[in-house]
Amino acid sequence: MNPYATSVMLSSLSIGTLMTFISNHWFLAWMGLEINTLAILPLMTKTHHPRATEAATKYFLVQAAASALILFATLLNLWLTGTWTITQMHAQTPTNLLTIALLIKLGVAPFHLWLPDIMQGLDLTTGLILSTWQKLAPMIIIFQVSHQLNHYLLLTTAVLSILLGGWGGLNQPQLRKMMAYSSIAHLGWMMLVLTFMPNLTMLNLTIYLLMTSSVFFILMKTSSTTINKLTISWLKAPLLSMLLMISMMSLAGLPPMSGFMPKWLIIQEMTKQGMTMPVVTATILSLLSLFFYLRLSYTVSLTTAPNMSNMNMQHKPPMNSYILPMAVTLSTLLLPITPMLASLLI
Repeated sequence: MNPYATSVMLSSLSIGTLMTFISNHWFLAWMGLEINTLAILPLMTKTHHPRATEAATKYFLVQAAASALILFATLLNLWLTGTWTITQMHAQTPTNLLTIALLIKLGVAPFHLWLPDIMQGLDLTTGLILSTWQKLAPMIIIFQVSHQLNHYLLLTTAVLSILLGGWGGLNQPQLRKMMAYSSIAHLGWMMLVLTFMPNLTMLNLTIYLLMTSSVFFILMKTSSTTINKLTISWLKAPLLSMLLMISMMSLAGLPPMSGFMPKWLIIQEMTKQGMTMPVVTATILSLLSLFFYLRLSYTVSLTTAPNMSNMNMQHKPPMNSYILPMAVTLSTLLLPITPMLASLLI
C-alpha cells in the first residue's frame, strides 16, 4: 500500500478512536466507531489475497450490524428517556441491546465466531491492530455505562468467553487464530469484573494490550504464522524465542509474570463481592487456555527442527527494535508493583 494512504488510514483509526473517547453524545460516539471501522478495511485488503478480501467483507458486515444495533438502542433510549447522553442509559431494553452490540464489536462469546476467521485472513501487522487498537473504542463506551449494565448478562458471557476461548485454541495450529481465541478468553476476564470494579477491567485491558503487542512483535520478527514455523525460530533467533515463551507464560497468567496480576485482583474482588462460584468456574476454565500456551512454549523451547545445510540462518533486523524491549518488559515485570496499582484502583 502507498505510504501516504497507509498514513491516512492510521490517522483515521486514531481520529475515530479519540472521537469515541472524548464524546459525551451517542451520535458522536457512533460516528467514531464507524470511522474506526471504515479506516481498517483498506489495511485488511492491502495484501490483495482472497482470504484478506473475505476477512474484510466479514468484518464490515459484522461491525455494520453491531453499529446499526448501537444506533437502534440509542434511539430507543432517546425515545424512552429523552436524552442522547452516554451515561443516561436508564431503560433496561436499550441497555441490554447496547450491551449485546458492544460485545459483538469486541468479539466476546457467544458473539465471537467472526474473530478467528477474520484474524486468519490478515497479516500479522493488521492482526495486531485488530487485537489491540480496535478494542479501545468499544471498551471505553462499555466502561462509561458499566454501572447501568445487567451484570448477570455480563457474567454469563464472561464465563462462556473463558470456556470457548480456551477450548477453541486447544488444537489450533494457526498462531493468528490462537491469538484470537486468547483475546476472547481475556475479554471474558474483563467482562467478569466490569460491573463490580470497572477500573480493574481497564487495568486488565492495559496489561492485555502490552502482552499481546509483545507476542505479535516477536511473531512479526520471526515471520511465524503457524506452530510448525516456530520450530525453526530457535535456530534463527534464540533470544526472541525465549522472549516469546516468557510472553506466552504472561498471557497464561502464571506468576511471577504481569499477566498474573489482573487475574489475582479479579479473583480477590469477585470473592469480596460474594461471586465465588463464577470466579471459581472461570479460574478452572482458564486451565484450558494455559494448556495451549504451554503447548506453544513447548514447541518453541523443546522442539528442534532438522538442521538443514541450506537453511537460511540470516535474521533480518527488526523494524520495531525499540518497541519490543519495552513491551516485553512491561508485560512480564509488573507484578512487584501490584500493591501500588491496587491502591490506585480503589
